[in-house]
Amino acid sequence: MASLTLKDIKKVYPNAEGGQKKKKKKKQAEEPGKEKANLQITDEGVVAVQKFSLDIADREFIVLVGPSGCGKSTTLRMIAGLEEISSGELYIGDRLVNDVAPKDRDIAMVFQSYALYPHMTVYENMAFSLKLKKTPKDEIERKVREAAEILDITQYLDRKPKALSGGQRQRVAIGRAIVRSPQVLLMDEPLSNLDAKLRNQMRAEIIKLRQKISTTFIYVTHDQTEAMTLGDRIVIMRDGFIQQIGTPQEVFNHPVNLFVAGFIGMPQMNFFENCRLTNENGVYEVEVMGKKIRLTDSQQKALKAKNQAPCNVVLGIRPVHMTIDEGDFAGKIEVSEMMGSELHLHMNAEGNDIVAIIPTVGIDLAAHSIGKTVKFAFRPDLVHLFDAESGLNLL
Repeated sequence: MASLTLKDIKKVYPNAEGGQKKKKKKKQAEEPGKEKANLQITDEGVVAVQKFSLDIADREFIVLVGPSGCGKSTTLRMIAGLEEISSGELYIGDRLVNDVAPKDRDIAMVFQSYALYPHMTVYENMAFSLKLKKTPKDEIERKVREAAEILDITQYLDRKPKALSGGQRQRVAIGRAIVRSPQVLLMDEPLSNLDAKLRNQMRAEIIKLRQKISTTFIYVTHDQTEAMTLGDRIVIMRDGFIQQIGTPQEVFNHPVNLFVAGFIGMPQMNFFENCRLTNENGVYEVEVMGKKIRLTDSQQKALKAKNQAPCNVVLGIRPVHMTIDEGDFAGKIEVSEMMGSELHLHMNAEGNDIVAIIPTVGIDLAAHSIGKTVKFAFRPDLVHLFDAESGLNLL
């Protein structure tokens, strides 16, 4: 239906006049550009989104993910036309739409709060936008029925929103959006008001929906599980800046920095601080808790290619890549979580809080209870090394 191009998009919320006066009084105490509450404060105002550039292919499913206040919803609202773009260019297809009204952008948006009209039936809610466009009645009937069938809500068309569950209301909100056959479908945390079971079901429904309609999706969430399961590509944001863009597998296997490594993955990656990357006679090793680990040939090659100097590093390893009851390291179990087929062991190893995930089949649960000390190890080829100063991944 449509590709999108965002070129150096920036959003600044101007300072209020009163705020400007106060700022002048405090000019010596607070320098412009100082970061405050995770947002950059400048003479222009509060910078919510910085230098956001992204090319989105036709029918691609893009997920913007990050913690609260990172600028993802603001970016979505700029695409929708609900927020003015301070600088940069936004194209839908080949058309520059910076100054195009929301109703003329051929987009639809699904909100977190559903935003259904309580006095209208499901059918009337879904047909409302088509009626405003003076669409013929028979076409409205066809489009509403088609959307209802896709979303499995045909049986609810005569009901009002108050008679529906949260998941059913969200389907109606999605149905209201897709009856318009928009070029782009924007979704702003649509599942955050649902319980865990419904969220899982609705994620599956959105995946199915994506196969049935020819629309480009842009989806905002703070839930990295949603991002990993839904997106063709994920855009990870922090404090208004893009941290990394990649497929779910790319950002999981090759996080560019400590923030991405800690944000993507559940439970999050384990970090061993106070480690040292050494290079003796052209061989790289990493010192972890007093022991040296020789890096693999491919890691050696990558470090030599960039002529990496010895430095302090943070070693990262995924909980699923830990092995228990063997190895040279030891950790004291502080929490043991039984998850059915898996056991999550929260351990302390020389001041490092780490988690290991092990299968429950064939293990002695008593030997892995709270207070026990167990040995653990990890494969060198699965570790990540982050520069302790910059936070960037060295491998």
